[in-house]
Amino acid sequence: MSKIRIGITGQEGFVGQHLFNTLGLFPDEFERVSYHIDFFKNKESLELFVGQCDVIVHLAAMNRHDDPEVLYQTNIGLVKQLIDALEKTSSKAHVLFSSSSQEERDNLYGKSKKEGRELLIRWATLTGGTFTGLVIPNVFGPFGHPYYNSFIATFSHQLTHGEQPKIEVDGEVKLIYVNELIEVILGEVRSKLGNPLFIIPHTSVNKVSEILALLEQYKEEYFLAGIIPELKSSFALNLFNTFRCYIDIKSHNPVKLVKHTDPRGAFVEIIRLKAGGQVSFSTTVAGITRGNHYHTRKIERFAVIKGKALIQLRRIGTDEVLDFYLDGNEPAYVDMPIWYTHNIKNIGKEELYTNFWINEFFDPDDPDTYFENV
Repeated sequence: MSKIRIGITGQEGFVGQHLFNTLGLFPDEFERVSYHIDFFKNKESLELFVGQCDVIVHLAAMNRHDDPEVLYQTNIGLVKQLIDALEKTSSKAHVLFSSSSQEERDNLYGKSKKEGRELLIRWATLTGGTFTGLVIPNVFGPFGHPYYNSFIATFSHQLTHGEQPKIEVDGEVKLIYVNELIEVILGEVRSKLGNPLFIIPHTSVNKVSEILALLEQYKEEYFLAGIIPELKSSFALNLFNTFRCYIDIKSHNPVKLVKHTDPRGAFVEIIRLKAGGQVSFSTTVAGITRGNHYHTRKIERFAVIKGKALIQLRRIGTDEVLDFYLDGNEPAYVDMPIWYTHNIKNIGKEELYTNFWINEFFDPDDPDTYFENV
């Protein structure tokens, strides 16, 4: 069975990065077609890109601008350029277009999305192409840009950088987590059917003040005290993992633990948690490295209690490697953010003792563990 070749316009954006990285989890099913933002500045490059794709997910768009007319013209222009390239290459690609629940609102952003979807419907009707118009609710998740993608990104950034968020309007917001959105998109890709008006249902409804209260709780318990909060729902877990990604990893880690000593020896409290999970213990001989994998939903803590260790992290899709040196004489821990591949190496001469905690039991049928060298 041949792989489905997928290209993502706007691959560098919030949803685009998540979609691109998730496609990488299915190397036997999908082939990612290389894209660059400059393709829309060069007709030949865009046509070459389009001509390679079985599926095109069109995410490239402007979400905010001081001049709404510039935003409108930019988004319509991108759609028209894509259609020109589709027609020039006689493409039979399945095109999925990212529209918005703001389609029906009286603003130029919503108008640009609705008219862009209608232009692509017309292309599909005239050419016999396959088209899916995705009407998407408010999306949140890790690595969104503060003051741009989501108020949750803004609030999380502010709370972890010494600022206090302010609520402009305390209305109810219909939300979908980015991983949930990607799952829907992949379902449409796999169906190969097309749907000119696919209204994606939201997965949670919350008042802005309710979300801020949870984020403030995560700040007090986790960011300031190192406590894993109680996560009663998938929304709470998703919101917590989103919040965690806005903590400055370099300055926050490793987190020192309190060591109590008396004539009997030493005692160190490793973790306080209001969530369940699994605690493990390992020994590692000198020179050996464990790990080199990442998770997309799990929360994990490595605590070194004896020996010397190097813990390394690298966000998937980037090149920067973060190094943290831990010594059992000064017990400390590092928590693993989602979408960061990580490892731990014994860099000392004695055996390394490490305590591991993860927030869910290991399930071999759904391990959420993907191997990639740091």
